[in-house]
Parts: sequence; structure tokens; C-alpha cells
Amino acid sequence: MFHKIRLRLTLLSGTITTLILIIMTLGYLYISEKNLMQNKTLSWQNDISSVAFNLEQQSVITHAWLANLEGSGNYYVSVLDNNTPFLFNGKSHEPQNQVLFDTIWDHYRENSNMLPENILSYRSYYKSFPYQGEESYYCFVITLDKDHSALEMLLVSPLSAIYEQIKRQRFVFTCIIAAALVAIWLFSWFFTGKLLYPIEENRQKQNHFIAAASHELRTPLAVILTCTESSLEKVQNNDQTIALGRDLTIVKNESLRMSALLEDLLTLSSSDSNCFTINKAPVELDTLLLNTYETFEVMAHAKNITLSISLPDKAVPLCCCDQARIQQVLVILLHNAISYTPNGGKIMLSIAAQNKYCILTVSDTGSGIPNEEKDKIFDRFYRSEKSRSAKGHFGLGLSIAYEIVTAHHGTIAVQDNTDGGAMFVVRLPIS
Repeated sequence: MFHKIRLRLTLLSGTITTLILIIMTLGYLYISEKNLMQNKTLSWQNDISSVAFNLEQQSVITHAWLANLEGSGNYYVSVLDNNTPFLFNGKSHEPQNQVLFDTIWDHYRENSNMLPENILSYRSYYKSFPYQGEESYYCFVITLDKDHSALEMLLVSPLSAIYEQIKRQRFVFTCIIAAALVAIWLFSWFFTGKLLYPIEENRQKQNHFIAAASHELRTPLAVILTCTESSLEKVQNNDQTIALGRDLTIVKNESLRMSALLEDLLTLSSSDSNCFTINKAPVELDTLLLNTYETFEVMAHAKNITLSISLPDKAVPLCCCDQARIQQVLVILLHNAISYTPNGGKIMLSIAAQNKYCILTVSDTGSGIPNEEKDKIFDRFYRSEKSRSAKGHFGLGLSIAYEIVTAHHGTIAVQDNTDGGAMFVVRLPIS
């Protein structure tokens, strides 16, 4: 599914970008080619005006001037004086061009009833028109009334050069667009992969979460089922009431374990759906820590664990937080510490104010947490190999603590205790 979504997103983004790029390129080429033709037209008009001016000023048209006019390579020249061809051995009189010029003159005569395009002076005017033969040409006929005679000059400009320039421009842009499209599609593929990676990672975590939750729920349900069947048999066989009571106690305990697990799952589900309620109010965290200490003092004493607390000389500033949620964090940390600290060990609670933060620490002298596991212990259902046999721990407590502290815009981290074991540090913003 992930691969299909990635492919579809790549097709969508790549297609849209491709269409935009092609439309912009075609628009640019249209404007560029239009400007190119307009500039060429202005150049023609300037040339025609210059030629007409020279015709008016010259009393004699020289072969050198006509040869120079053709020598630029922009025009072929043909001159008629009272419909008599001017004796000039230019390109117009070359055998391969003679038919072309005769055809153009005939085309001009057929359309001679049209008004002149531009009057250059009271003595001259010109007409321009395209002509399509084996090649494309643009033609200009300058008419000059001089000495009671009509002098006509045909200037033929081949369009092959400008068409070649347009073709080169289109080829260059085609290569650029092709390279850009390859880059765009590759970028779209890798970008969508990067974009979807967190989603895929979250999906995998969710699948792992469901698998782990199913595994954890399967065990208490199996115990409940077994004990229930055993109880039914004992009731049917009129066995001892003591044995029946023991089985029912087991069922009750396993039901409580399953209820606690479901409660933890609901808490994490609320966090995932942004329904994690935080009711903030000014709280005396030192008092809260002291109350939690007193709650677990009996449990620690039962395991021969020394539980101590360190409070600062000055009262800690009030912290704006959810008292019930922060107490839940302390309960999780203390319960873990007592569970994994051996008999005769020590657990220390402390609180301090630093800058704009209130720092709570829970340290123990247990087996500690390996460095390679420090980044994983806040993951859901993750438990250190050393603690997997501990009944009642599903690997959700630290995940819940992490979600609660994060919802308060604080941080929770674990580090090695100087006396051995682990130390959890919770930093909460005061305001």
C-alpha cells in the first residue's frame, strides 16, 4: 500500500509540475519567437528606409552598391527600370534564382492593386508580402518615381536563417525541459518517499503496538479461562471450597491486570488522538513529591529498600501543571524503581528549581539500563530483557509518563546513577 501511495503521489506531483513547466515553456517560446519576428520586422523596415533614401539620393545606381547590398547575406536584389531588368549580375540573375524572382514579380503584379504599406516620401513607397516557394521568403518592393520614370527594386529576404534560429532555440529548450523533467520526476519520487516515511514508520509502530497489546491481553485471558474451567469442574465435583476460592482469586488478579492494561491503552489512545486532557493549576510540587513518598514508603520497607527524599531549604515555586497527571508520572517512576531495585537497595527522590524549570528526579541502585536501551525505554511495550519476567509490567508505564510530560511541554530522560542503577529526570516549566 505504501508503494502504491508513493507512486500515486509521485504521478500527481510530477504531472502537475510537468504541465506547469511545459505551459510556461511554450508561453516563453511564443513570446520569444514573436519578439524575434518583431525585431526582424523592425530591422527590415530600417533597411528598406535606408535603401529607399539611397535610391532617392543617387543619380546612378552602381553595381558596387547593389553587390554590397547583397553581400550582407540578408537580401537578394532585383531592379526594374520602367519594367526593364537592370543589368546586374547578382543572385537574382543566377539560373537557380531566375525562376524564383520571375515568380515573385508575377505575384507582386497580381496584387499591385493593393495600397502601399508605407509611404517613405512623396516620391517613394514600398509594399511587403510573404512568399512561400521551396523555402520561405519575405519580400519588399520599393517603388520610386524618378525623372519621369518608375524605378522598382525587389528585395527578397530568405527566412531560413531566422527559422534555423527558432529551431535551435526550440531544440535547446527541449533538451533543457527534458533534463528538468527527469530531475523533477526523480525529486518527486524521493521527496514523496521522505514525506511518507514518518507515516509508514507510524503505521509500523501501530502494527507493532496492536501485536504487542494482543500478546499481552492473550496471557491474562488464557489464565482466566483456565481458572474458570477449573472452578466449574470443582463445583461440579463438589471439591473443596478453598481450592475454588484460590482459583477465583487468580481470576480476580488477572482481571485487574487486564483492566490496568486496558486503562493504559486508553490513556495512550487519548494521547494519539489529541484528546489527552490536561487541567493545569498552580501546584506545590514539593508537597506532591512528599505525599507520593509517603504512599510508597510502606511498599519500599516491605522489600527492605531504603526510600529517601531530598527537599530544598527554600520552598519550590508553584508550578502550573495537572496535579493528577504529574502524580501519575511519579507513581510510574517509583513503582518501576521499587520493582527493579533488589532487596537492600536505595531509592532517592529529589526536587529542585533551576531557571524557569522545576526538576524532579527518581534514582535507584538497581541493575540500571544499558546505553543501547536508553533511547528505547519510552517506546510502547518496550521492556528491558532483564525485566520481561516481571509480572504486572506491560512496558506502557514509561510511555504514559513520556506523553504526560510532553503534554506539559517538559522533558523526561534517563541517565546512569552515580551509585549504580538508573536516574530519571523530569523537567517541567514553572509557568
